[in-house]
Amino acid sequence: MSTVAIIPARGGSQGVPGKNLRPIGGIPLVARAVRACRAARRIDHIFVSTDDTAIAHTARAAGAEIIDRPAELAGHTATSESALIHGLEEIARRGIDADVLVFVQCTSPFIRPQDLDAGVALVSAGEADSTFSGIETYEFLWRDGDESLPPGTGAMVGQNHDASYRPRRQDRRPDYRETGAFYVMSVNGFRDSGHRFFGRTRVVPVSELASLEIDTAEELALADAFAGVLDAPEAADSPEALDVDAVITDFDGVHTADTAYVDENGHESVRVSRSDGMGVSILRRAGIPFLICSREKNPVVSARAQKLGVDVLQAVTDKETAVREWLASVGIDPARAAYVGNDVNDLGPMSAVGWPIAVADAHPDVLRVARVVLARAGGQGAVREVCDRVAAAHTAAADVIGEIARSRA
Repeated sequence: MSTVAIIPARGGSQGVPGKNLRPIGGIPLVARAVRACRAARRIDHIFVSTDDTAIAHTARAAGAEIIDRPAELAGHTATSESALIHGLEEIARRGIDADVLVFVQCTSPFIRPQDLDAGVALVSAGEADSTFSGIETYEFLWRDGDESLPPGTGAMVGQNHDASYRPRRQDRRPDYRETGAFYVMSVNGFRDSGHRFFGRTRVVPVSELASLEIDTAEELALADAFAGVLDAPEAADSPEALDVDAVITDFDGVHTADTAYVDENGHESVRVSRSDGMGVSILRRAGIPFLICSREKNPVVSARAQKLGVDVLQAVTDKETAVREWLASVGIDPARAAYVGNDVNDLGPMSAVGWPIAVADAHPDVLRVARVVLARAGGQGAVREVCDRVAAAHTAAADVIGEIARSRA
């Protein structure tokens, strides 16, 4: 028996065209949903049900299996339940015996893996038949008393409160608003009812900051603006910490967005994330070796490495050999080193270390071999994410962070 996640992601979208492929923080919505499921500990198999080849390609690159959804189940009037039922039938044909179903929606870009696990735990332990993600609300809700009138034009009636009594927030019992991010249910119960809610329904309380649901272009822009904050690495005691003794990165596509600005004289400049510099500084001050390894020879790379105070190798024709030789020179076991890449020329050096890491927008071949796929894209804080996660595993780096925090207090 196993737990399966199904992510319905049809190609058509009336509110925001191509919504499921729209990037938030450089990562398409469907890829974000897949990665949340991959990071959850209690999900065994991840499927994306889609009628769209581009969505299928992106989802597969992010680590999901694909269920081809028939056209009659992919229109705007088709229910999510119909896609889930079809998906379960296809999963069974593939020989997977599922007893818990996790229904995840792409429209919620900030789903936390631990919340998915909490829902699965409730159903697996028999404490609930179905669960939903919800946030506490103390709002006073009102509805039209006369529903024959246009909404909001007639007398209103309180729905979750007595209008004559206004208790303080701390004296009220909260209601829970369904976020739509995910639902977890027993497979047998769902098959019998044909609906996501049945039997004993429990709520999985989630953070209000992570509850944003995207249905409009405005919400898409808002989520993209929030991504830099909400995608921040987890705390130092997180299981996502990276216990390595050295960090090696490519430059283009890791420290940058793999683009360059060229002036009328042919001179190139690139855009980098300032936060990356602080992350590298923390590792350097903690004595953790850091190398930039690039096939290109560009004064921009040299200048950046000099500013960061790290080693650099340029015009490298054989990056795998160069990485192995550098690790030997600094006395680091390759199994204890990380290499961060984004494109196919990074596959060689990624094979030479124990921790091959891909930025969020890496080439599909790189994503497939990566032991870790970052939440951040190249040039958008990917290096800082790696540094923070390495620092989380090292006492010396944690001491540096503490010193910085104290100096700012």
